[in-house]
Amino acid sequence: MRHFLTLKDFTKEEILEIIELGLEIKKNLKAGVYKKELEMQTLGMIFEKSSTRTRVSFEAGIFQLGGHALFLSNRDIHLGRGEPVKDTARVISSMCDMVMIRTFGQERLEEFAKYSSVPVINGLSDSFHPVQLMADYLTMIEYNKDKNPIV
Repeated sequence: MRHFLTLKDFTKEEILEIIELGLEIKKNLKAGVYKKELEMQTLGMIFEKSSTRTRVSFEAGIFQLGGHALFLSNRDIHLGRGEPVKDTARVISSMCDMVMIRTFGQERLEEFAKYSSVPVINGLSDSFHPVQLMADYLTMIEYNKDKNPIV
């Protein structure tokens, strides 16, 4: 199990592999090929900080890969208020296969990941936005704006 809290969690080679996989998935989707790599997988999405694009992209992505997303706003759960972060992490990770968190504090994200039994993805924190960086880099490659394309 690995978390994706910052780009530092992966080597350059691993990041390039993820980008290549993303390009392949997009190519397949455009061709009408839906591979269900995440069939019967559930993504818990915790939004302390709302976002249209993050929510839609994660929900659409997990659906296109055969899984299901659960939207959990700060009104739906008691993350850090009324319930310790570690308890929320233990409960949600016992029922979901992965968790994406969009929050204000990097410390809260790291604490959640520490107590989670499933991979945690940083959807945004006050310190890092790794998924956005990956999406931007993928777009640069698609539009030939990268000087050293991987494909």
